[in-house]
Amino acid sequence: MQFLLAFVVVAPLLGAAAALLPAPPGLKGKSPDQAVLRHGVTVTGVILLAAIVLTLGFDHDHPSRMQATTDISWIKALDVRIHLGVDGISLPLLVLTALLTFLCALYSYFKMPQGPSPKAFVALLLVLEAGTLATFAVLDLVLFFLAFEMVLVPMYFLIARWGGEGRRAAAGKFILYTLLGSVVMLLGLLLIGIKAGTFDMVALATDGGRGLTTSVQVTAVLAIGLGLAVKTPMWPLHSWLPDAHTAAPTVGSVLLAGVLLKMGTYGFVRIALPIAPDGMHTLAPYLAAFAAAGIVYGSLACLALARPGAKGDLKRLIAYSSVGHMGFVLLGIATLTPTGVNGALFANIAHGLITGLLFFLVGALKDRYGTADLDTLAGATGAALYGRAPRLGALLAFAAVASLGLPGLAGFWGEMLALFAAFDPAEGLNRAAYLVFMALGGLGTLLTAAYLLIVVRRVCMGGPRPAGEPELADVQPYELAAWTPLVALTVLAGLWPAVLLGLTDPAVQQLLAGGTQ
Repeated sequence: MQFLLAFVVVAPLLGAAAALLPAPPGLKGKSPDQAVLRHGVTVTGVILLAAIVLTLGFDHDHPSRMQATTDISWIKALDVRIHLGVDGISLPLLVLTALLTFLCALYSYFKMPQGPSPKAFVALLLVLEAGTLATFAVLDLVLFFLAFEMVLVPMYFLIARWGGEGRRAAAGKFILYTLLGSVVMLLGLLLIGIKAGTFDMVALATDGGRGLTTSVQVTAVLAIGLGLAVKTPMWPLHSWLPDAHTAAPTVGSVLLAGVLLKMGTYGFVRIALPIAPDGMHTLAPYLAAFAAAGIVYGSLACLALARPGAKGDLKRLIAYSSVGHMGFVLLGIATLTPTGVNGALFANIAHGLITGLLFFLVGALKDRYGTADLDTLAGATGAALYGRAPRLGALLAFAAVASLGLPGLAGFWGEMLALFAAFDPAEGLNRAAYLVFMALGGLGTLLTAAYLLIVVRRVCMGGPRPAGEPELADVQPYELAAWTPLVALTVLAGLWPAVLLGLTDPAVQQLLAGGTQ
C-alpha cells in the first residue's frame, strides 16, 4: 500500500518524461503522434488501476486513519518531509483525479485538440495529473504548496497552446490570479509552520491549533483562505474562471472543473479546519456570506446567458454554474459541522462527475456545430437535438438534471446536506445569519433548475430537421467509452450515497474533534 500510493504520485512524472522521448520503432503504430497519444492512455490507465487497487486495499473499517503512509526526511534544516498518506477524505478525490485524467487521455486519443505536437500535450497532461494527485496525498505544508503550484504551468500551456479564441489572454488571466493568490497562501502556510515549529499536517491537526494564538490563526486562515478561494473559485475572486473555461480545449475544461477546483476546497478541509479551528470559527460567517452570494450570482449569470438573444456561450454558462455549485461546497465547510463538511466533500465529487460530463458534451456539440453559442445551437441547426442526435440529446438532458440536483442523482446529496447544515451551524455561530444563507442557497437551487431547463428546452427540443440540413453525428463509440463511467457513477452516488459518506464521515468527525491519527 505504501509503495502503491508513492507510485500513483510519481508515475505521471515518469510518464511525462517518457512521452518526450522518441517512440520505440515497434510501438509507433501508424505514426509517432498516435504512439504518444497511446502512451498517454496507457500511463493514465495504469495509474487509475493502481488507484482502484489502493481503494480495494484501503481499510474501510478505519477511514479516519492515515493509510499507505510514507514519511522520509527531505530538507532537515526546515524539517520538511516527504510525507504521504490517504484517508477517507482524500481517497475519493485521488480516484476522481485518476479517473478523469484517464477519460481525458482516452478522449484525446480519438479527438486530439488542434494545436502543437501531441508529445507536449501528453506530457503536460501527465504533469497536471501528478500535481493534482500529489496535492491530495501529501501531508506536509511545504509539499502541499509545491504540489498546489505544480498544476499551474501545465494548465496554462494547455489553455494557451491548445485552446480556442482568446486563449492567450484567458491563460494569462488564469495564471496571474492563481499565482497572486498562491503568494498570499504561502505566507499563511509559513506563518503556521514557523509558529508551530513543524510543517507536518498530521501533527498540526492533532494539536488542533493549541500551539497557535487566536490572532495567528485568524491571520493564517485569512492568508491561506485567499489563495484557496481563488482556486475554488469563490465569488468575487472567480472572474478568471469563465474566460479560462471558454478558451480551454474540452479536456482542459473537464480537468479544470472536475479536479483543479477541488484543490481549493480540499485545502480548507485538510488545513484550515483542523490546524486553525479558532481562526476558521472567526472567519466562517464571512466565508458563508461569500459562498451564498456566489450561489445566487452564478445562477443569475447563467440565467442571463441562457436567455434568447444574449449570445451566451454554453461553455461559459457551465463555467458560471461552477461558481454556484462550488458555493454550496464552501457553505457546507463554513457551517463547521460534520453534516456540512460531509456535504461539501460529497458535492465536490458530484460536481467533478457531472460538470466533467457537461464539458465533454458541450465539447462534442462544439465539434459538430463549430460553435457553442446558445443562440446558434437553439436555432434551426440545433433546435431538435432529440430528433437529430437522440443519444447526445438524452445525455445532455441527463447531465443537466443531475446538475440541478434531481433526487436520485449525485448532485442532490451534497447541496441538500450543505443547506441542512446551514439550518443548524456549529455552536457559537450566528444562526440567524446562517438561516439567511440557507434561504439564499435555496433560491440558488431554484435558479439553477430554471437556467438548466431553459438550456435543455432551447438546445434539445424543437421541430423536425429542416430540409437540406445535413445529418448530425450521434454519440460515437469513443465518446460513449469516455462518458459512460461518469453517467454510471453519477447514478451510483445518487442512489447509494453511503458509499462515499461512509468513507468521509469518520474522517470528518475526527478532524473536527481534534485532528487525525
